Amino acid sequence: MGSAAERWAELQSGRGVPPGILAQAPVSPWGHDPQDFTAPTVPADTPSRAAGLALLGPAGTVLDVGCGGGDAAFALVGPLTHATGVDGQQDMLDLFERGADVRGVPARTVLGRWPDVATEAGTADVVVSHHVLHNVVDLPPFVAALTAAAGRGVVVEILAEHPMAWLDPLWVRFHDLHRPEPATVDDAVAVLREQGVEPEVTRWDRERRAPHSPAWVTRRLCLPPEREPEVAAALEEIPPRPRSAATLVWRP
Repeated sequence: MGSAAERWAELQSGRGVPPGILAQAPVSPWGHDPQDFTAPTVPADTPSRAAGLALLGPAGTVLDVGCGGGDAAFALVGPLTHATGVDGQQDMLDLFERGADVRGVPARTVLGRWPDVATEAGTADVVVSHHVLHNVVDLPPFVAALTAAAGRGVVVEILAEHPMAWLDPLWVRFHDLHRPEPATVDDAVAVLREQGVEPEVTRWDRERRAPHSPAWVTRRLCLPPEREPEVAAALEEIPPRPRSAATLVWRP
């Protein structure tokens, strides 16, 4: 493992929740509500969508790694001839399948973690993976499998820094837990270059999203529901989630 990959792994590992705090959590802080990942009817006009359409050309297949409800894949409806969704949650895959049905897109799904299920997932003309890299500790094999699965190219969307870093002041406030610095898009690009991949990088700002509810943040902080009013008050005192994102594109 090279120095950039080691730095990425160290920073990502530092974002974990200490066992003592996790043991006190009334519910798991890690679960995702599928309804938060429903793909929009009209896809956002983003650099990631433009890159995917450019790689697909008149027609092609897409493999969506960490698909959620299919936001990344279904943004390419038109030239998209078949979509494969990979996710670690079955309820996300169910949502992906419903989204494909509504759009009339032939699709299949694969349950499991990437790259463990890369062989089962197979290949596609274009591989997309949006907002997944910050869930990965060992980045080189993840990236290598994305590249190997792509016939024409890979499109990755990532926030400028770890998506939960904006909550760091609240970890200090409620747990006296001082987080290490978050991994950034520049750290991810350094790992790619260390692996011999030179991505095209487009930096941009996402549309402003609705803020997470105090209940959602309370669960993320491993706090019981009765602390929700305190969390709501604390959210008023910290900056909103950053909007900065980047699209990384490379060809095999």
